[in-house]
Amino acid sequence: MKPTNVLLILSDEHVHNLMGCAGHPFIRTPNLDTLAATGTRFSNAYTPSPICVPARASLATGRYVHEIGCWDNAIAYDGKPAGWARYLSDSGYVVESIGKLHYKSPSSPVGFQRQQHAVHIHEGIGQVWGSVRDPMPETIGPSPLYNKIGAGESDYNRFDARVADTAVEWLAEHAKDEKPWTLFVGMVAPHFPLVVPQEYLDMYPVDSIPLPMLHPSSGYVRHPWVERQAHFMDHDAAIGSDERRRLALASYFGLITFMDHQVGKILSAVDRQGLCESTTIIYSSDHGDNIGKRGMWNKCLMYRESTGVPMMISGPGIPEQKVSATPVSLIDIQNTILERTGCNPGLIQGPGRSIAEIACELDMPDRLAFSEFHAVGSENAAYMLASTDFKYHYYVELEPELFDLRQDPEEARNLAGEPQYAAIVAAFEARLKALLDPEAVNRQAKADQQKLVDAFGGRDLALRTGTPAATPVPKK
Repeated sequence: MKPTNVLLILSDEHVHNLMGCAGHPFIRTPNLDTLAATGTRFSNAYTPSPICVPARASLATGRYVHEIGCWDNAIAYDGKPAGWARYLSDSGYVVESIGKLHYKSPSSPVGFQRQQHAVHIHEGIGQVWGSVRDPMPETIGPSPLYNKIGAGESDYNRFDARVADTAVEWLAEHAKDEKPWTLFVGMVAPHFPLVVPQEYLDMYPVDSIPLPMLHPSSGYVRHPWVERQAHFMDHDAAIGSDERRRLALASYFGLITFMDHQVGKILSAVDRQGLCESTTIIYSSDHGDNIGKRGMWNKCLMYRESTGVPMMISGPGIPEQKVSATPVSLIDIQNTILERTGCNPGLIQGPGRSIAEIACELDMPDRLAFSEFHAVGSENAAYMLASTDFKYHYYVELEPELFDLRQDPEEARNLAGEPQYAAIVAAFEARLKALLDPEAVNRQAKADQQKLVDAFGGRDLALRTGTPAATPVPKK
């Protein structure tokens, strides 16, 4: 097929099924719905790690977190190993970014010839305090992440609008380029703070919002690994009341629609500039959000609300109005970009496959998506494998979890201890251990993090170092 341009739009913290095109009964995402209708949507897409910096490092390189050692939000991608942006740039393609990247710094040799409105880990160090894991602090006290919830206009809202407007200008400038280009557009919504312009909040009346499922107050018992996370930083207690929980959800939903509006500006520009027949468009997010389920907020867990992501692709040769059940991952984006632009396929390294190719194939229910977590609030590592039908969680030093996604899409019933599922659990464990040594990787992550902690003066100083909440964005 003739090479195409690639427009990659990445949001932040968008739960995989909170879109009209995914069948949600009231979430308004008209622009993402249109994009899905003109291409293929993947109903089983996952992040390689449910936290920003590691997920984005994997996206940048097509490698798993344990392969590149970007364990947490203080150990960011610095251009090594080379990823798709460097491959494209070295091969003479135009490859630029607008918006959030969350790499080490603007000077890191990641491959983009120009970065506009770039956001990287704060001051080049990120959340150093989150690297203190051996031993992990008992608790760090009340979370500041949800102090402000509701109507308003945050720096993030203004930033996303500016990113979308700049992308519109960029497309006009490059509409006549002869050689395929690649543009990465990184928006922040629906990432906290849960502050959203009034017009979007009004779309989701607070009194009509159902409370999150599986709250411990209803009798649900959290896995010990999750319980330890909650004790370390109890976001639900910081939110406090059912009224604020509903307001938090309404604000999050409003941010999704606000983000969809920004995507709509960009998609309209693609159409206006006559680029539809020459451009592959990919939409996804770096990870999801727990949004109150199990009494948990933010991300960092192995459940699908945290590890699942929306993913869709549209463009020449992509089947329209198709939903693929094949498990896919952000890991696959590198192969997709290099394949679609016609960049030398021999450059591709790593475990991924082009989702453009997968979209044209029959579903592969036994293909596995993999995710891992070694970051803030985790005493030991957690790993996930997901096929179309089952989802398996391996926790170092703790019991595993297994969920039947067909019968139990909310992952409410752990089947791992039931005798009739012993063979499935054993098969997943074998697949995991063929991919890595879970305990050895856990030890390596902690060793690397301890080196970082030592470099910042030791445990006590490290716990006071780094941004306490969301990464700030440039105001102009």
